[in-house]
Amino acid sequence: MEFDVLTLFPEMFDIFKQSIIKRAIENNLINLNLINIRDFSKDKHKHVDDTPYGGGAGMIIKPDIVYDAYNSINNKENAKVIYMSPKGKKLNQQKVIDLSNEKHLIILCGHYEGIDQRVIDKIGCEEISIGDYVLTGGELPAMCLIDSISRYVDGVISKESTSEETFSNNLLEYPQYTKPFDFEGMKVPDVLISGNHQEIDKWRKEQSLIETYKKRPELLNEEQINNIKKGEK
Repeated sequence: MEFDVLTLFPEMFDIFKQSIIKRAIENNLINLNLINIRDFSKDKHKHVDDTPYGGGAGMIIKPDIVYDAYNSINNKENAKVIYMSPKGKKLNQQKVIDLSNEKHLIILCGHYEGIDQRVIDKIGCEEISIGDYVLTGGELPAMCLIDSISRYVDGVISKESTSEETFSNNLLEYPQYTKPFDFEGMKVPDVLISGNHQEIDKWRKEQSLIETYKKRPELLNEEQINNIKKGEK
């Protein structure tokens, strides 16, 4: 998987020099290329923004600088371009899985009051949001996107880990336990030490439904909710 990130703050992505993503990069499972938009400024002071037409607060990143940065990317013809924006469609697990099937993603990070709309339209960006709130820039959302997609790239983590986690089958993950068996008087459920894998699997499925019902009931259909309520009686 190839990631090209257009950003004003490439040093923020040093977080990927740690842990699972670091190993994925070292093993050539993913390639992360950071393009500093500021390098393409023609201003001697490397300014990249200007005041908005029509007035208003804040500064807008210039379209020509972003477009030159975008054009510096090799083999971009078949790449999917994403603009991290609070105006975009909210990211979910299915979207992550869909994007993991792409070979090349170009991610554009805005800053200040945003980017001139003309270059967003010119490049043909899909806008994606990580939630209904506003951050100072698109770098943190881009990191979330890269991290979530990378987990689905073959070899980065085990397929079992992604198949049983939260939002798989539209459910939250069941509770997890490890040693010690007795922690402050709270013991691990007996079924998990029974050795009966069929019963363990049944318990985990039930607990996934219960967790989802308690925390995210909107993810369940009417039949699932009715079945849970019957079990509570």
